[in-house]
Amino acid sequence: MSRTENAIRNMAWGTIERLIMIIIPFITRTVIIQILGSEYLGLNSLFASILQVLNLSELGFSSAIVFSMYKPIAEKDTQKICALMNLYKKVYRTIGMVILVVGLAILPFLENLISGTYPDDVNIYFLYLIHLFGTVSTYFLFAYKNSLLMAHQRNDLSSRVSSLLNFVSTVLQLMIVIVFKNYYLYIIVSPIIAILNNVICAMIVDKKFPEYQAKGKLSKEELHDIKKRVFGLMIQKICATTRNSLDSIFLSAFLGLTMVAMYNNYYTIMNSIITILSIITGAITAGVGNSIATESIDKNYNDMNKFNFIYMWIAGWCTICLLCLYQPFMHIWMGEKYMFPITMVILLCVYFYVLKMGDIRSVYTTSAGIWWEGKYRSIVEAILNIILNYILGKKFGIYGIVSATLISLFFINFIWSTQITFKHYFKGKKVKEYFLQHGIYAFVTFTIGFITYKICSSLPRYGIGWLMIKAIICVMVPNIIYVIVYCRTKYFKDACEFIARIMKNVPILKKVIKIKE
Repeated sequence: MSRTENAIRNMAWGTIERLIMIIIPFITRTVIIQILGSEYLGLNSLFASILQVLNLSELGFSSAIVFSMYKPIAEKDTQKICALMNLYKKVYRTIGMVILVVGLAILPFLENLISGTYPDDVNIYFLYLIHLFGTVSTYFLFAYKNSLLMAHQRNDLSSRVSSLLNFVSTVLQLMIVIVFKNYYLYIIVSPIIAILNNVICAMIVDKKFPEYQAKGKLSKEELHDIKKRVFGLMIQKICATTRNSLDSIFLSAFLGLTMVAMYNNYYTIMNSIITILSIITGAITAGVGNSIATESIDKNYNDMNKFNFIYMWIAGWCTICLLCLYQPFMHIWMGEKYMFPITMVILLCVYFYVLKMGDIRSVYTTSAGIWWEGKYRSIVEAILNIILNYILGKKFGIYGIVSATLISLFFINFIWSTQITFKHYFKGKKVKEYFLQHGIYAFVTFTIGFITYKICSSLPRYGIGWLMIKAIICVMVPNIIYVIVYCRTKYFKDACEFIARIMKNVPILKKVIKIKE
């Protein structure tokens, strides 16, 4: 397999899919708030968060299966891949039943998760059941077949399907809200599209990889290894869920649906950037897994530092853009009524940057299968996050809830997780050097962010024209200073060579080069 070409193809289609996923929430949230009201949006966010918690029963099983497929795919061991798919299919159906039972058990307690009122014209129990059906149906259909696309670095195929169906879904939902103003019909579209997505992707897998069928059994040793990895992933997934979804649940319980809607408006913008950056990590994960299986630790360590430099440059620039453009955009999009003060914006920007600090390291942790080794770290982070969310959330409201997540994220997820990765994979490498590099990246980014924010603050605060001017400043100023600061460093030179090599593999540029030759 050509890791570079696969990564480029996955990035291209991943970008299209992510852009659609970014545009859709902005359009739908705007229409719902304008036509139906913020409480409807709060219900959406609350139910989505509850179901993300329920999805913990997936235990990270899909990641363990994909990891287990890397070697047999490289060795063309069809029998073992079929056995892995068969195990995946059986486990997913069991998971579906667990989510259904636990989801139904939550029904009597729904009202306790909402502080204040909710719309009188909706039945929250019926709406919740629609959300639950959409989640459960995925496990009973053909979701397990997507593992073949991921393991073969062909995420682009599923991205094409998702892009088309998400576009169709958005058009239908907007028509329903605008024409019929019916929230029930709006919600029903999502599970129907999810079912279609699974069926179409399954048909593509059957056509692309007809040699793979869900049959056969794994040995006891192989099952034991998978169970061990799944348990480690399960704990990590609990940690990730408490970090993200429980924020909305605590906000709903302490401050009400309107505050949930406001927070999720800001988080939607942040998550749009996170979604774009996930294209990079998602596109290289399978390639890194292949590299770990075939290359030396020294080469992978150098690659990680190179990728990390490029990624933190991009993440730092995105942080600066959020700092300078958050409020002007929110004023145009939602109006001053739904805006947080600038102190909250700064806190969210720090949260975003810290969240991204461990992404590239996490790709190597995942690709090396270091999940079991981080089990205690994940447990501590999950417990600490819940405790801090409750204590700080009660005392300081939304500031406390975001700060609680930020504290556990930095000290446990970033610091401790990095030490585990270096101990179990990058053996002999100095973790202090890695932390020092991140310290430099953070200092440079925050300094450039302060300079850029001061320039943007000197301009009028609001207006589409001024937003565009500030966006141009955010593109020019940070990147020019980044180049001046880093241009003489080894990582900058390595990154330039790497990007130049990648550009030569882009299909359009390949044709241009051939024409010139």
